[in-house]
Amino acid sequence: MRARFLVVCASLMLIPAIAAAASSKCWQLAGNDLSCYQLDRDFVVTYAGKPSGRLMSVGECQSFGTMVQCIDPGAYAGKRIRFSAHVKALDVMDWAGLWMRVDGEGGCGTTLAFDNMNGRPIKGSRDWARYDIVLDVAKEAKSICLGVLLQGQGEVWLSGVSFEAVSTAVPTTVADGRMEKNPAKLNFER
Repeated sequence: MRARFLVVCASLMLIPAIAAAASSKCWQLAGNDLSCYQLDRDFVVTYAGKPSGRLMSVGECQSFGTMVQCIDPGAYAGKRIRFSAHVKALDVMDWAGLWMRVDGEGGCGTTLAFDNMNGRPIKGSRDWARYDIVLDVAKEAKSICLGVLLQGQGEVWLSGVSFEAVSTAVPTTVADGRMEKNPAKLNFER
């Protein structure tokens, strides 16, 4: 599980800084094999009467796909933010989850904060449920990317999305606390 977390974390870092190249007002498809995933707007599967975004595998996918958008962090610099959404899942074979990443000057290679729900994954089939990611946005942040990811086969729907500054009394989710402050066990000692 830890190895899979690192692979997906590293793969998400490879997603280009979409904010500079495209409109930040729309969801885009990204991932490590775009031929394996499809993104669309769904007017049939709705949440609270509103359409949803659907990310689904097409075929036998071993990679991951993500519905993503990147924004300028200016209004959120130095603040704690919460990305919340309702997600519905159908036949998720591996796992899915919300994700958010705060990047610094070097783009997606200089991640300042990250969480992708790998430690609390969405699996199988689930009805609509709310999920949250809470991260601190450093003053030197240059972009914030967020979305929902699907590893392997299945379908996920995203709706009821909110993005807001919150009090520092709200705990961060920062990759489930898996991120170390300093390198550890570099020689694989116990």
